Amino acid sequence: MTVAQQWNLAIFASGGGSNARALIEYFAGHPSIHIRLIISSHPSAGVFQIAAEHAIPAVYLDNKKFAKIAEVMEVLNKFQVNFLVLAGFLKKVPEALLDEFPDKIINIHPSLLPAYGGKGMYGHFVHEAVHHNREKSSGMTIHLVNAHYDEGRILFQAAIPLSPEMTPADIAREVLVLEHRHYAAVLEDYLESIG
Repeated sequence: MTVAQQWNLAIFASGGGSNARALIEYFAGHPSIHIRLIISSHPSAGVFQIAAEHAIPAVYLDNKKFAKIAEVMEVLNKFQVNFLVLAGFLKKVPEALLDEFPDKIINIHPSLLPAYGGKGMYGHFVHEAVHHNREKSSGMTIHLVNAHYDEGRILFQAAIPLSPEMTPADIAREVLVLEHRHYAAVLEDYLESIG
């Protein structure tokens, strides 16, 4: 019998951390996938509270530290991290980090890429643009990360129909439900496919 590849994940998050919470809860007790570390680019991000609730180490990396690949790798290596998960992380991943984790960085985006992707398109900016353009549907995309914002290989998409009376906040709420429903399962499938 072969032993399953052990995946040690670091979640990168900049905000409240609801996707991080969904991932942590999904993988609690998993035999081969473990959330080892939370990294945030914001010193008072809500994700730190979530990390504390689940006794997961959490580290704040400011812009200066995040730009130094040696310092980032020192933190990741300390926890034997071998896969990175972006969950509302608002910094561009440096190419040096992409080189260290080829096809081992995943992101979730709150639109049906390639629509409403790219620099500056995140969170409420996406939902406001979708609403402004009176789109008939929106959704979310789970994709691998490459050197360009939101252009990595798409692994999964899920859509919701939109009605004219929906506000950007309504759209955001519905899309977040999709994110929580699918992110962990898609990540699990991907890790099993490459492990």
